[in-house]
Amino acid sequence: MSDDTLQVAVGVVTNARGEVLIAYRPKSVHQGDRWEFPGGKLERGETAEGALIRELKEELGLSVKGARPLIAINHQYSDLRVKLWVWKVDAFMGPVCSNEGQVIRWVPVEALKHYAFPAANNAIVNAIQLPSHYPIVGDDSLVSLQRTLPHLVENNVKLIQLRTKLVAATDLQELLEYATFFCKKNQVILMVNSALRVGDFPIANLHLTSKDLMALDQRPEVEGWVGASCHNRAELQQAEAIGVDFVVLAPVKSTATHPEAKPLGWLYFQELVAQVNIPVYALGGMMDSDLTSVYECGGQGVAGIRAFLV
Repeated sequence: MSDDTLQVAVGVVTNARGEVLIAYRPKSVHQGDRWEFPGGKLERGETAEGALIRELKEELGLSVKGARPLIAINHQYSDLRVKLWVWKVDAFMGPVCSNEGQVIRWVPVEALKHYAFPAANNAIVNAIQLPSHYPIVGDDSLVSLQRTLPHLVENNVKLIQLRTKLVAATDLQELLEYATFFCKKNQVILMVNSALRVGDFPIANLHLTSKDLMALDQRPEVEGWVGASCHNRAELQQAEAIGVDFVVLAPVKSTATHPEAKPLGWLYFQELVAQVNIPVYALGGMMDSDLTSVYECGGQGVAGIRAFLV
């Protein structure tokens, strides 16, 4: 990264109601007449976390008590290159106030899509909406699926991928109908793997296999989310190029489902994550205890086939 890149610490501040704090940028400043997440420039020798704590105190009178990395973004505007170090702040003290006269507003997460943000903030909006857990469900019968989905919902899972290996179209139709109804009823995002040939069944959210990802030249036309499976730099770059919302990167560690696959390891996982502006889930031998490592590497959370079903 060049020395003239503007380094910025950004805070995604949430309150007890789960609302997110945003601030209005006046027309007179760069990327003005838009909303943004609070934060500010890093001073010489300052860490991103240190800058975040200082800026939120100066701008909002807010004392950070709990924060973690959410996502890092590199973006080139026509006149400026920026690096955003984004942190999720879910514990703070002090009444939030506008110390610099800026307009601030608490907004429900689902309402963020109705606000105009600078282009560099788009991936932040996605990262805020996505949970930290992404189970992959491979049940091959309706009876099995009727046990698995309620178990996941009981454990507060909000994002699920259906990747059953069923071949019979009639059985697949039955599973899709049940999974779609159940997830909608419980406010869970259901991602359907592109390997499932669903015919005319309406799919709101699609998860692309790496093979299907590499065969595309544009984002699939679906109503909701588009995810993708990636295993290397080329696939990550393709996912970003066609505009997917998030990816799964695998395998980070050894896995029983693909024992022949060479693990990426945490250092290489971190290196790959840093090269794209997309929320990235870690897959491959993941457990809930790996979340801290994923966050430290800039990842969104953990994905898994078995880890969430115990």
